[in-house]
Parts: sequence; structure tokens; C-alpha cells
Amino acid sequence: MQILFYPPAHSRRRVTSTALSVAALFGLVSGLAALPLAAQQLSLSTQQSAPAPAPASSYGGSVAAGTASAESLQLTFDDAVQRGLKNNLGLLLSNNQQASYRGQRLQDLQALLPSIDATVKEVLLQNDLAAQGLRIPGFPTIIGPFGYTDIRANLSWTVVSLNSLRTYMAARHNFAAAELTAQDARQMVILTVGNAYLRILADQAQIESLDAQVSTSGVSLKQAVDSHSAGTAPRLDELRARVDNQGLQQQLIVARNQKEKDKLALAHVIGLPMAQTFELVDTAPYTAFDQPDVQTAIKKALSNRKDRQASAEATAAQVELRKAATADRLPSLKVDADFGDIGVNVRHSHGTFNASGTLTIPIFKEAQFRGEAEAAQSELDNQRAHQSDLDAQIEADVRDALLDIASSQQQVEVAHSSVELSTEILSEAQQRYAAGVSDNLAVSEAQQSVAQANSQYVNSLYQHNVAKLNLARALGVAQNYKEYLGGK
Repeated sequence: MQILFYPPAHSRRRVTSTALSVAALFGLVSGLAALPLAAQQLSLSTQQSAPAPAPASSYGGSVAAGTASAESLQLTFDDAVQRGLKNNLGLLLSNNQQASYRGQRLQDLQALLPSIDATVKEVLLQNDLAAQGLRIPGFPTIIGPFGYTDIRANLSWTVVSLNSLRTYMAARHNFAAAELTAQDARQMVILTVGNAYLRILADQAQIESLDAQVSTSGVSLKQAVDSHSAGTAPRLDELRARVDNQGLQQQLIVARNQKEKDKLALAHVIGLPMAQTFELVDTAPYTAFDQPDVQTAIKKALSNRKDRQASAEATAAQVELRKAATADRLPSLKVDADFGDIGVNVRHSHGTFNASGTLTIPIFKEAQFRGEAEAAQSELDNQRAHQSDLDAQIEADVRDALLDIASSQQQVEVAHSSVELSTEILSEAQQRYAAGVSDNLAVSEAQQSVAQANSQYVNSLYQHNVAKLNLARALGVAQNYKEYLGGK
């Protein structure tokens, strides 16, 4: 039901019949145009959705910046992180989503503000009254041509609409959630860049270890060749030593290739041109980590994590959209007005105006109202379930990171001891073979043990540092990565 309010008769100026016809036509067109707009406003509660984080795969990409230079770039850990925060694709997508929700907020704000448009109309008409059924003897059948000029300002303002107000409040919460999601994306970028940087450092350590083992294997090979030439050892010893040496050389080739591929992956993450050569400056030596109290760490994570704060804002947005669905049942008040100058031309014209107030009271739209309420409630329940699951996931992230740190720390210590022991065994085996006490089978086995122990040591160091980065991300303080890699 609509109740129209018009200004008193004495406040309206007299207008010509032509002006009245134009005003009536304008009112009809305005009313028809307002119908889809109203329907659009009523459906906003089902169109808005909570901001979603960028896909995990997007953090492995970037938008390349600059061109490759002939000079090799000396890349520190901080430099890599800063480049990632500028060029990483996942962060750029999150920032673009933030801009989208900012635009949605402004659109919903406009529904609460007056809309003013200006029109300038020049009309030329000629009518055939007989064709329209007006056939009066002695009355002219053709009227015109005639014309008029109409310059007018139109005001449309929904003064009272709780649905629009709640929809705007939801848009504000969604925009805040998008901002927090973008901040959380920075944490993911730091973790991704740090992981890629540490992987290359592990590759470099593996290459250095294999290079040393190839040199040691070369010494054993020379001993076997010399012993065989002197007739004190069978050819089997030489063949065994040669196979061991070539096996280590193959591993070294694979390790160098893997390092170059991991460097390409890091370049892709931080936006370096693929042709740009660079070397890593920083190292990540082993530093023991003091385990924090688990419950204290979990409370810190729940307080700091931006994705959890974004989820809380998204839940608040769904609460407002649920209220907006209920507000559809309430009356709304809209004001429409126009003021302008109309006449045969600008010099011979007269000012006219029209103002109306429309109070719309829903009478019976029960199926629509219940449908909107159920859909909004379903979205709210889903969001609350996601938020509860996120709280559990954050706790699991913290506990997983702490377990990985403790485990990898023990692995580092055991692997370091294994390296020392296997190196000592290799030295003993080489001395026994050089003295002619035994063949070089023990040397071959010892070399394999050294290679395995060194590989385990390098991997355990990498896992330990990555676990500390994961803990910083789980606590929502990845920007303080130096403190965690430093063992504080």
C-alpha cells in the first residue's frame, strides 16, 4: 500500500496543460524506473558475500617488476620479503578485492543519500488526433508542430528505509573484513617468500656438502687406482670407488639443477624477471628455539590473527543482512521532487515544481519475506560455522608449529651427531684401506653413510627454520620473522 503526500494547493504554481501532461508523463516514467531500483535494494541482502582469501596457489605467482640487468643482484632476506609485499599475486588480488568492497560500500551508501539529477529537454511535437480516436466535427485533426523547452532538477530521496540502512552497515563490515584479509595476505606472502628463500639456502648447503663428498670420494678413488696399479688390490676395489664417485657427481648435478629451479620459483614469488641472475646474501644458521607456553601462544594467535578478525567482521555483516531481511516488513518513506523552467523557449518560460512523499507499507508479501529471512539466516549460520572452524584451525596451526619446532630441533641435533660419527667412520675406513688391512667396501659404505647423514642434517635445518616461520604466521606476527629465525 502506498500513501502519497502532496504539498497544499496554494503552494503549487499554475502550469499550462502541456506542462501538466509532461509532469504526469515524468511521474509515470519515474515510478516505473523506481520499481526495479526498489527491487534491487530489497535483493541486496542476498547478493552480498563475505570477502574470501586469495587462492593459496596465487601466492606462488607475482606481477614482474622491472627488467633484467646484466649485473647479478645481491638479494637479502629483507629485500626478498619487501619485493614480495609489492609484487606477489596473492597480495595484489587481496588488495583488488578490498577496492571492490570499498566500491560496494559506496554504492550502498548512495541508497541512504538524496539523488539529484539535472535534465535539459527540447521537444518538438505534432499529433494526429483523428488517428487517436478524437473525431469531432469542426475540431482540427492535426495539432502542431509545436515544441517546448524544459530545464529541470529532480530530487529522489528514500528518507526512511531500515533495509537500506542495514545493507549499508553490512557493506561497512564486509569492507573492514576485506581490509583485514589483505593484511592477512601480507602474512602469507612473508611465509611464502621465507620458505622459498630458505629452500635455496638448503639447496646451497646440500651442494657444498656433496661437493666436499665428491672431493673425498676422489681421494678414495685415487687410493683404489694406485693400489690396483701396484697389485695390492683387486680391480673390484677400483670399480667400486669409481661407481661411488660418479654417483656422488650425479647427485651434485641434480642438486645444482634443483637450486636453479628453486631460484626461479623465488623470482616468480617476488616479481623478479625470470632472466635476472641473483645470489642470496643471508644465511640461516641453526639457533635453538625456546618453546613458549602452548596456551599463551594460542591466546596470542586468537588475538593477533587477521583472518580471524576478518571472519568476525564477516559474521557481523551477515548479522546486519539478517536484520535487513526482517526490515523489509517495515514501512519506508520516499520523497520525490522536481523544480524547473518550462516554456516555448528559454525567454518565454515559467517556473514549475512538483513534490510528493510516498509512504510504502508492505501488506502481504509473506513468501518473499520468509524466503529472504531464511536465506539470510542460512548465510549467517554458515559464517558462524566457518568462524568456529577457523578458531579450531588457528589452535591446530599453533600446536602443529610447536610440535614441528621441537621435532626438527631434535632431528638437527641427532643429524649433526650422525655427520660427525659417519665422518669418523669414513676416516677410519680410509686409513684401514690405505694400510692394506681391508678392502674398500667399508670405505664405500662409509661414504654413503656420510652422504645420507649430511642430507638429513641439511633437511632438518631447513625444516627447523620453516617451522619457526610457520609459528610466526600461526601467531599472526610473521612481520617479526627475524625474531623467530633468530631463536628468540
